[in-house]
Amino acid sequence: MPHRVIQAALIASLVSIPAATLGAAGRGAGTLVAALTSTGRLDPTVLELAVSTARCARQSLSVPNGHLLTLIDYSRPSTTPRLWVIDIETGRILFEELVAHGRASGDNLTDHFSNEPGSLASSLGLFLTGEAYVGSNGYSLRLQGLEEGVNDRAFERSIVMHGAPYVRPGMERLGRLGRSWGCPAVRAAVARELIDTIKGGTLLLAYYPDAQWLQGSPFLGACDSSASSRPAD
Repeated sequence: MPHRVIQAALIASLVSIPAATLGAAGRGAGTLVAALTSTGRLDPTVLELAVSTARCARQSLSVPNGHLLTLIDYSRPSTTPRLWVIDIETGRILFEELVAHGRASGDNLTDHFSNEPGSLASSLGLFLTGEAYVGSNGYSLRLQGLEEGVNDRAFERSIVMHGAPYVRPGMERLGRLGRSWGCPAVRAAVARELIDTIKGGTLLLAYYPDAQWLQGSPFLGACDSSASSRPAD
């Protein structure tokens, strides 16, 4: 069986939609997912964890736009794309983007995360997107942290998604992207379109293989795999 067909079936099973639906609604997009995973641009293990986490969250939380999932993989270097917006009903990848981390979270690679005000570090965990607004960093998106002690002070810390001039291709010659005060900052040219796509009640997962978070998160592996994936909202 061709690799791209295997990958399309994998994504279809992860999001609990019939393979025929994926083939009809997003055959080309399904192939794109396969291409990203087969070339190492998207780790299939991290993708599987993200989708299962979103499915778990939708069983217990009101997620108005639960078909969209934003995944940030902070285990990857800042100079490579590590943010994806995925339509988990069709298997389509809507965005693949660079994203900055906080100044106190590391150089090109991250090694520290925090929930504390003034830490200038990024936070891990699951977030729910809120409203868009115009602030000191221009068009921005509020994020509600859903994990106590991990990211639940995001609003207090003004951790939002916004565009930034220090996030752009070519920064690898400097060894890393510019860094934020803890916000997941994206390219200024794509910020408005990306924010408008995911605002208003979608899930965002900031991932890193941190043992304490992986073991303590209320959403990672907390749901019975046999339970229905139908959202509670």
